[in-house]
Amino acid sequence: MHDRDLYATILGITAPWKVSNVELDAKLEVVSVTVEPASAEALACPECGEKCPGYDTRNRRWRHLDTCQYQTLLVMDVPRVKCPEHGVRQVNVPWGEEGSRFTALFEAVVIDWLKEAPIKAVARRLVLTWDEVDGIMQRAVARGLARRKPRDLYAIGVDETSFQKRHEYVTVVTDLLTSDVLHVADHRRKASLDEFYRAQPRKRLADLEIVAMDMSKAYISSTRKHVPEADKKIAFDRFHVAKVIGDALDKVRREEHRALLEVGDRTLTGTKHLLLRRGDALDVHQEGIIDILRTTGLKTARAWAIKEAATKLWSYVKKGWAAKAWKKWISWAMRSRIEPIKKAARTIRDHLWGIVNAVTLGVTNATSESINAKIQKIKKAACGFRNRDRFRTAILFHLGGLDLYPVSVTHTDS
Repeated sequence: MHDRDLYATILGITAPWKVSNVELDAKLEVVSVTVEPASAEALACPECGEKCPGYDTRNRRWRHLDTCQYQTLLVMDVPRVKCPEHGVRQVNVPWGEEGSRFTALFEAVVIDWLKEAPIKAVARRLVLTWDEVDGIMQRAVARGLARRKPRDLYAIGVDETSFQKRHEYVTVVTDLLTSDVLHVADHRRKASLDEFYRAQPRKRLADLEIVAMDMSKAYISSTRKHVPEADKKIAFDRFHVAKVIGDALDKVRREEHRALLEVGDRTLTGTKHLLLRRGDALDVHQEGIIDILRTTGLKTARAWAIKEAATKLWSYVKKGWAAKAWKKWISWAMRSRIEPIKKAARTIRDHLWGIVNAVTLGVTNATSESINAKIQKIKKAACGFRNRDRFRTAILFHLGGLDLYPVSVTHTDS
């Protein structure tokens, strides 16, 4: 088999294209494969597919998968045709997509690598620039979003995740049934969520049954504006409710710990994480420490008991019973004379309707929190992101459930 036939087979180049030349530069360790049209059938308008007369050519190069240790390039004077209907257009080539300097197979390999490692590492291993790898990721996400089919939405989760320090956030919308990230928007404002809702047909929003979120005024306002009967569907999930109460408990502990240290009492030293854990997750030793604290009469011990009681209120199936149980808990917390706990109780009282929805609808925070953890892992692996656009692209690449691969590549993971 001649080298031209060999590379035509390796590269999958068939009529109306042909390999016309193969050159090896041993010094630069580069194989250049020249391709040209084999017949007039190659001269077709990319818009309508009609055969057209040639207009001119543009020299193009695509990087392909390496041949052994040699970098392999496809080289071609790509024809432009003059279509009566669409004017001058560059013809499509089957091995690469418009705007890319890499073959589809090479981009597929880079996509596979990006699933395992951050951009910087992939660029180093494949001898590419950071921007070249980033471009492949951006094209993959754009390709996937263009292919994404409309889906029915039953339950979505709305959450914020940190982009950078100093309270820089993005808003993330997740399909709770598939765990696919549907939308990423800058900040955590009403407009951030409005952007997602406006892109959805009215019927799809009407069919929504659950919108799980934290107690953000911005998210509540946006959902009420766009989702019919929103107050029956908004659910303040267990994690965010527990965080409100847990933060109050920790504030009580910090204040009391400082006061005790001033008189040389170290009773609360090292108890932060212990107190924030659920009682049923404590081991025997930790249970013993809690039992000792409960005999001290400290505010922290009373606040822990109130926090722990709230963890038992998530098993109701009827709204009436759930509301009654939470109101009883709120009353107890308000009588505690512990200001941070009273403040948390007021927050719970003002949002009780959404908490009762979460209880009776069986809403869990597991999916949203899992997505949030994965996002932070992506951010850590990349050592942070320079801007929100690249952060958004990375989130959708890894967690969007998108078909990322070029159209000419069949891939089992796509």
